[in-house]
Amino acid sequence: MRLFLGLGSNLGDRKQHLQRATEQIELRIGEISKASSIYETQAWGIENQPDFLNQVLEINTQLEPEKILEIILIIEQNMGRERHVKWGERLIDIDILFYDALVLKTEKLMIPHPFLQDRNFVLAPLAEIAPDFVHPVLQRNIRDLFLDSKDQLIVKILTE
Repeated sequence: MRLFLGLGSNLGDRKQHLQRATEQIELRIGEISKASSIYETQAWGIENQPDFLNQVLEINTQLEPEKILEIILIIEQNMGRERHVKWGERLIDIDILFYDALVLKTEKLMIPHPFLQDRNFVLAPLAEIAPDFVHPVLQRNIRDLFLDSKDQLIVKILTE
C-alpha cells in the first residue's frame, strides 16, 4: 500500500529528529520510496513558538492503518515527545496523511488527514513528491490544492 506520512519538529536538533524518525519508520513500517526536501515553516495553530522543519515520506507498507498509528505513537514516545498543548512545540510529530485512496474515520484515526489541504507545511513537500496524487475526498490533486491554498504561512526549502 502507498502511505504518506508528514513529519515535523521544532525543538532541539530538528534535522536530527527528522532523520531518527525516518530511520525508525523505515525499520518498522516499510520501505521509503520517496522523501521530500526538508522545509522550514512557521508554526501553524499556535504561532508564538520556534519554526518547524517538515518533511513528507512516501512509504510502501503492508501494515494496516491502525497498526501504523500504534507504531508512530511508539516512535514519537521513544524519541521523547510529550503531549501538553494541541499544536504546541514538539520534538517530533508524525501524521498519517494518506493511505492509498482509503477514507477512514474512527475515534482514533482519520484518513486522509482532516487538515492537510489547509496547511502549506504539508502541501509543499507533498506537492514535491506526489503532485498528481488525488485527494480521495476532495477529488483534487495535491498540486492544485497547494496552488489554491489559503494558508499564508511561509514555507521554504531548507538549504543548510
